[in-house]
Amino acid sequence: MNNSKQIKLGAVISYFAIAFNIIAGLIYTPWMIGQIGQSDYGLYTLANSLITLFLVDFGLGSAVSRYVSKYRAEGDEEKVNNFLGAIYKLYAIIDAIIFLILFVLFFFLDSIYVKLSPEELERFKIVYIISASYAVMNFPFFTLNGILTSYEKFVPLKLADLLCKVMTIGFTVVALILGLGLYSLVTVHAIAGIVTILFKLIAVKKQTPVKANWRYADRTLYKDIFGFSVWVTVATLAQRLIFNITPSILGIVADVSAIAVFGVIITIEGYVYTITSAINGMFLPKISRIYADGGDAEKNLTPLLLGVGKFQYALNGVIIVGFALVGELFIKLWMGVDYIDAYFGVLLVTVPGLFFNSLQIGNTALVVQKKVKYQALIAVISGAINVSLSFVFSYYLGVVGAALSIFVAYMFRAVATNIVCYKVLKLDIPQFVKKCYIRMSLASIATLIIGWCVNQIIADAGWGSLVLKGIIVVVAYCISIFVIGINSSERRSVLNKISSRLKRG
Repeated sequence: MNNSKQIKLGAVISYFAIAFNIIAGLIYTPWMIGQIGQSDYGLYTLANSLITLFLVDFGLGSAVSRYVSKYRAEGDEEKVNNFLGAIYKLYAIIDAIIFLILFVLFFFLDSIYVKLSPEELERFKIVYIISASYAVMNFPFFTLNGILTSYEKFVPLKLADLLCKVMTIGFTVVALILGLGLYSLVTVHAIAGIVTILFKLIAVKKQTPVKANWRYADRTLYKDIFGFSVWVTVATLAQRLIFNITPSILGIVADVSAIAVFGVIITIEGYVYTITSAINGMFLPKISRIYADGGDAEKNLTPLLLGVGKFQYALNGVIIVGFALVGELFIKLWMGVDYIDAYFGVLLVTVPGLFFNSLQIGNTALVVQKKVKYQALIAVISGAINVSLSFVFSYYLGVVGAALSIFVAYMFRAVATNIVCYKVLKLDIPQFVKKCYIRMSLASIATLIIGWCVNQIIADAGWGSLVLKGIIVVVAYCISIFVIGINSSERRSVLNKISSRLKRG
C-alpha cells in the first residue's frame, strides 16, 4: 500500500474510531457516573490527571518521529537502527526515575489533597497505585507510535487506537455491570493498553525493517538528541500546566463535585481534540522529504499549510458552532442540570483551537527543523498564564473560572504560534490569516446567526429537537463554508470530485 493510501485509509480508520468512541462515550459516560457516583468519578479524574502530570517522556517520543523520518528521507536504515538502540536505553533510565517519583509522591497524597475526606483519600490511593503501575509499564513503548508514523504505517497505527477504544469501553461496561466499581475502570484501561502495545509490537516487527542496535553508543548522537529533546521536554512539562494540573487546583480551592464537572469538560474537549488531531503526524514524513529535497521549502509548505489548515478549521468550526447552539440543551439531557457549567467551560477551552489546530503543518515543520524551542517557550508562558490565573479564577468562579484561565492561555498560544510560523519558518501567515481565519470565521458567524433563528423557532423538547437542530446547524455550516469559506477554484475542485465520484458510483 503506497503512502497516499496509508494516509487516506489511516484517516478513515481514525474518524471511524473517533465516531465509535464519541457515540459510545456519550451513551455510557452518564451511566458510568451513575454506577460509581459523582465522588468516585471525581477521584478517577483526579488520579488520571495527577499520573499524567508526571508521565513525561522528555521529548524522546518526538525525537523518535523526527530522527527516524529524517534518516528514512536520507535512505539510511543503519542510522535508524543505531538511533533506536540509543533511545531505548534512555527510555529505560527515565522509566526508573518516573517510578521513584510516583513511589515517593504516594506518601504525600494526604498532605496535598486536604479537601478530600478520609474515605475519599483511601479510594484515591488505590486508584493511584493501579494507574501509576500501568503508566510505568507502558512508558518504554511510547516509541512504537513514532516508528509506525515515520514508516507511514498509519493503518496498523490507527487500527491499534480503534482496538484500544473498543476494548476500553466494552470491558468498562462489563465490569460495571458485574458491580466491580471504581477500581475496575482503571484496571480496564491497563488491560486494553497492554493488548494495544502487543498489537503495535507485532505491526512494527512485521511491517518495518527496524532492528534496534542495542550495542550502539555515540556521544555525538546523545548530544544531538538531548539538544532536541530538552526543548520538547520543556514544552511537554509546560503543557501539563494546563489540563493535567487543573483538577488538582480545583481539589485545592474547590471540591470533588467541581472536579467531576471539570471531568465532563475534559471528556468533551478530549473528543474535540481527538477529532481535530486525527491526522496529526501523518504529514511529518512528507514535510521531512520537502526539506531534504532542498529548494524553496517555505514556498512549498505554504499551500500545504493553507489546505490542511482550512480543513482543520472547518472540522473544528462545525463542532464549536454546533456546541455553541445546542450544547446547553445537550448537557442538560446528557448529564443533567448539575453539570450545566460544563457547557460554558467546553466553549471556553475549545474556541482557541480554531486558531491553533489549523497550524498543524507549521507545528510539524518546527519539529522537522529542530525549532522546538519556540514551541517550548510558548508552552511555558501559556502554562504560567494558566496556573497564575487558575487559582484566582477557580476560587471565585469555580469550574467556569478554571476554563476561563485555560481560554486566556490557549489564545496566547495560538497568537504566538502564528507569529513563530511567520518569523521563523517564513510561512505566508498574512495570506493564511486572510484565506483561512477570516473567510472561515465569516462562515461560522453566518451559521451562528442561522442557528440562533432556528433556536427561536424550534422549542427545546428533548433529544428529538436536539437532533433536528443539530442536523440543521451542520447543513447550514456546510453551505456557509462552501459559499463563503472557500474560493471559486476550491468550489470547482469540490464539485469536480463529487461529480467524478458519482460517475464512478
